[in-house]
Amino acid sequence: MIFGFNTDVKHGDTIYHVQSEARESELLLQTQVFVRGRCIGKKATSYAGKSTQFGDAQKEQQLREQHRLVLDAIREGKLDQALDRGEPETLATVKELEVQWLNSESVHADRNLTMQLKVTEGGAAAPGARLIFRFARPGAAPFYTQAVADSGGAAEIKIEVEEAHLPESSLLVQANFEGRTATRKFMLRKAE
Repeated sequence: MIFGFNTDVKHGDTIYHVQSEARESELLLQTQVFVRGRCIGKKATSYAGKSTQFGDAQKEQQLREQHRLVLDAIREGKLDQALDRGEPETLATVKELEVQWLNSESVHADRNLTMQLKVTEGGAAAPGARLIFRFARPGAAPFYTQAVADSGGAAEIKIEVEEAHLPESSLLVQANFEGRTATRKFMLRKAE
């Protein structure tokens, strides 16, 4: 089993979240780049034609190199050159698992953070998707909780937290659906 890589990198005023994972069912090594929870591009490498000697160690090394290549491109301001914009045949094989934050403008009330999320795969609802949440804030141990998406792919969590702590907090959400995984990091802020 190959573990993926998740890295936040800043260029200018933008924080990019870079996620790399082996998509075993599609024989792909995929790196996705997110800004504010939205995927802005990806790099995918197929290993379908590789020999049977191309094992987990080789896949992990190639995935690590691909992840580093995208991070370096962001730092150098050349992200567009690193992404798969010109390889539609590779991108067409990727069924995208997405996590959307539905109520990002109104999430804190009565000392609770309430997040409504929707999980989709290739634009269609992902019913039964399992979501794992990691809520982190300075000076406290991370808080974990889980939810399961309903028939429309929607899920909701509620975490007790003071609104004043939100700007220092982050929420990592991992969605799992039919062997696919998507991880998103959301930064929180106080209401204006």
